[in-house]
Formats: sequence, structure tokens, C-alpha cells
Amino acid sequence: MQLYPVAGAKIDIGPAVNNVPDDADIVAGLFTSVSFTEMKGWQTMGSVGDAAALITEAVISSGRDLKAKGTKNAGSMQNNFIVLPADVGQIALIAASQTPYNYPFRIRFDDAPPPKVSPVTISVATPGVISWTAHGLAGGTPVKFSTTGALPTGLTAGTTYYVVNPSTDSFSVAATPGGSAIATSGTQSGVHTATTVPTGTVKYFYGIVMSANEQGGGANTARLLQGNIEINSPVLTISPIGGA
Repeated sequence: MQLYPVAGAKIDIGPAVNNVPDDADIVAGLFTSVSFTEMKGWQTMGSVGDAAALITEAVISSGRDLKAKGTKNAGSMQNNFIVLPADVGQIALIAASQTPYNYPFRIRFDDAPPPKVSPVTISVATPGVISWTAHGLAGGTPVKFSTTGALPTGLTAGTTYYVVNPSTDSFSVAATPGGSAIATSGTQSGVHTATTVPTGTVKYFYGIVMSANEQGGGANTARLLQGNIEINSPVLTISPIGGA
């Protein structure tokens, strides 16, 4: 059994959108090119996720109400932020509360697993092929390389690349997720090591900012910014990747 703390999580807001896609069209690709801005000072996280409306009908012949699920509602996300007047994310949240538009949101949790590490061999070819026995890495997994000598031309130590064309014991890498496989050339030396760059759980959704109000309290309390986000789409959850 393991606990998953909220501490370390971050919430981001993107630019306004004209339309929210249908439920079936909510995929990670919609959000990967969004320019998100973190809303800092996040103190309290509201609830996120669908709840179904309850349909109840009384049936005389059975003497019992019959119940069914109705439409889904992802609910209201009530967030509190410590007031940071110069924070661009909080400024964006306040501005969004003054418009009727939907905005993309992203929550990043601090639950990335430990990385996988292994010595590898790298071919000089078009594309270069990284050999790693039973690596288990899916396409899109971020990975970095280090070496005791020199990597082949095309790869730079410490740079994050993304797995493409994975097979049981090998894969190539691209500069961007789903990009073209990188060709390697020149000479190489030393022992090369591949290390995954794990990512934690990420949630994406669209929502309307209903309010961004300041809340006070007694003398020994801080001013808080309350941000009420009405979630207007399914909440898409991306599981952690790249871990051991």
C-alpha cells in the first residue's frame, strides 16, 4: 500500500479556446502544444472527476424506487491560492474569471517513479539504434544518455530524447515525442548508459473560471485567492511513464 501526497503538485492554465471537443475526442495530443502557465501559491486542491446524476423512478408494482445513472458532471474544482499579486498564473486566472470562455488546465503530480538505468550500445546508422535487452520502454518515453567516452554524432549527453520504433531489445530516439528517428554518424568511444526521465501523473481538462475572489480572515491569517473552476469536459489522466 502506498500514499500519494498532494504536496509537490502544480496546476497550470492555458489560453482560452473557442470550443471544447466532444468527450470521445479528448486526447493528450490536444494539450501537448498548449502553452501552459503555472498558477503558483496553490494551497488547497479541489475535487476533480466525474459524478453521474441520479435518476429515480417510483414503481408502484414493485414497491421500490428504481435508480439509474444519468448525465455526467465533472463538478466544481474549488482551489485556494496564497495571494501572489505579481504571479502571471494568478493574473491569468483572474483574467479568465472575467470571460465566458473555456480554458485548458493541467495538473502535474509529484509521483514520478524511479528511473530505469542500463548500459546500452548505439549503432552508427540511419536511424541510430539503441540496443537494451528487454528494456520495456513504450514509444514516447523520455530518455537521456551519458558516456565515459563520446557518443556518436547526432546524440548529446544529458539531452532528453523520446523513444520511437521500440522492439523487445532495441529502439531509436527522436528529438520530440513521435518525431523522426535521429540518424547517428561519426565515431564513438567508451561505455554508454541510458537513463529514463520519468514523469508523474498528469491530468488534463477544460473548464470555465467562475470566480477568482480574495478571502480574508483574522489577523494571523494570510489573504487567499479562491479560484472556482467549473470542469466542462472529461478529466484525462496520463499515468506515470519511464519508471523502473
